[in-house]
Amino acid sequence: MQISDVDAQEHNEYYGRYISKVDPGKTIIGALEEGKVEVINLFKSVPSSRLTYRYDEGKWSIKEVLQHLIDCERVFTYRAFRIGRGDKTPLPGFDQDIYIKPSGADGKTLDQLLEEFEVGRKATLNLLGSFTSTDLCQVGTASGWPLSARAAACIIPGHDIWHMEIIKERYL
Repeated sequence: MQISDVDAQEHNEYYGRYISKVDPGKTIIGALEEGKVEVINLFKSVPSSRLTYRYDEGKWSIKEVLQHLIDCERVFTYRAFRIGRGDKTPLPGFDQDIYIKPSGADGKTLDQLLEEFEVGRKATLNLLGSFTSTDLCQVGTASGWPLSARAAACIIPGHDIWHMEIIKERYL
């Protein structure tokens, strides 16, 4: 299934900012696999002296941004799982900011964070690879808005791209 298959009615308008970052000609699996390589390469290219750098007071460090990508992938994979399996229970929103401090991201090594990212991405790919087209087209509710399993999956690589652009613009 391709990114271009996702209709704007399958997600809150807010998430369109992420989905639009992904090449619409790519498959969901292809975008996730390619994105994995891009994320790893970008973070490995960051000088160690910059990993805890914050471009402004109250902003996340580069390590915290990577932890944020990991955490959000977990949330959106979970949403895709529940929705793809036909669960119509409304799923709550989440406050991304409260996840960072307890994660201890700045105390982790880059290798630890990248391993956590890779393991999570492998699990995401495994789950989505098991879904049928029917599963991916299931629509549920998340944060009070309709969300399809495939839209939840497409948000993940787009969210990665969004934050990689910010890192390149403001951190490096």
